Amino acid sequence: MNVNLYTGIDVGTTKICTLVAQELEDGSLQIIGVGIEPSHGLKRGVVVNVEEAARAIAASVDKAQRTAGYEIASAVISLAGAQVSSINSRGVVGVAGEIIAAEDVARANEAARAIAVPYDRQIVHVLPRGFVVDGQEGIRNPIGMHGFRLEMETHIITASSTALRNLAQCVQICGVEVEGFVLNPIASAEAVLRETEREMGVGVVDIGGGTTDLAIYHEGTVSHTAVLPVGGNHVTADIAHGLRMPVEVAESIKLAHGHTLGSEITPGESFMVRLFGEEAPAQVLRSDLVSIIQPRMEEIFSMVAQEIDRVGMLNYLPAGVVLTGGASLLPGVRLLASQTLGLPVRVANPGELKGLVDQLNSPAYATSVGLLIWLQKEVQGLASVRPAHKSRSREGTDVGKKVQDFIKTILKGMAP
Repeated sequence: MNVNLYTGIDVGTTKICTLVAQELEDGSLQIIGVGIEPSHGLKRGVVVNVEEAARAIAASVDKAQRTAGYEIASAVISLAGAQVSSINSRGVVGVAGEIIAAEDVARANEAARAIAVPYDRQIVHVLPRGFVVDGQEGIRNPIGMHGFRLEMETHIITASSTALRNLAQCVQICGVEVEGFVLNPIASAEAVLRETEREMGVGVVDIGGGTTDLAIYHEGTVSHTAVLPVGGNHVTADIAHGLRMPVEVAESIKLAHGHTLGSEITPGESFMVRLFGEEAPAQVLRSDLVSIIQPRMEEIFSMVAQEIDRVGMLNYLPAGVVLTGGASLLPGVRLLASQTLGLPVRVANPGELKGLVDQLNSPAYATSVGLLIWLQKEVQGLASVRPAHKSRSREGTDVGKKVQDFIKTILKGMAP
């Protein structure tokens, strides 16, 4: 029996999440493998220590393989970090015949992506925004239409070649082939956006550990993307410095007692925590904690507002903003975001899931789930070109014997 398998690896600053899903007869995805591990060797979405990052990815992949009962041969990888940038481009071609064919669209796509890309950058996505046929705008699919001049508007996302190679190396060390990279907010959008929101105009704001990622959709397509170099880990660092406690303790009290609005907490409310230099737990007012969290979260949403305003999209988001990512779980975040952005805001979990979904029904896993949905759509669009899941053995990879020995050492070190 042929089973269509889809694998995504969300390589984040705080966690690595590997998911394996199989396609059911009705076309839906059932998650059969889950591997979640703390992240190491990454900072703000960028690999800073290959060995540590590879070890964390290997542990996540190994867990997912054990639960799925399949060996993971290839996967799509999430992408974030300040090394990502974007630009809109347009490609123009003449139509050979009177009827526009798929080949004409492909030529227009190539013309659009023929931009001057610096030698140290690489194109990750070329996303169609719309078509113009003989001056007629607003066309979604020109194939089959009469016309002589075809223009294709695209949104092109590029990333640092070095950052991509380092991330790919970490994954390949684990014996997994990289099928492609997907920008975080684009993956998250697949899991959380409604079709009406895409059509009307909406922003997806994914607040991760190291970065906050933005994707703006208008008339069903991506109009703008950006990665802002601030995230939930900065909130944790602020707490650790402000209250003089270890980062691990700061993270735990952020999750247990954190809030983004001082006006929403009970006056005088407090909790006990062990601070640096103190032998016994000390009492901390919750208002002191919130006075640290709120300014940083306001800063994040102010940066998002500035980015939206910079590209002139503020009046094109009637559906407002959809928040995802781990930091969007902080109480009061929806109201604070709405007040700061001046837009409707909702916090979104991934859509209806099947299979091993107990841990995944959270905004923190929107990107992880979205990778699977994105890959399924990509494969369906290229079904005649490549199979859904490439079959190959780890021994057949080009990673080399040295890499294979390294991964065996890693997995041996993780064994109980």
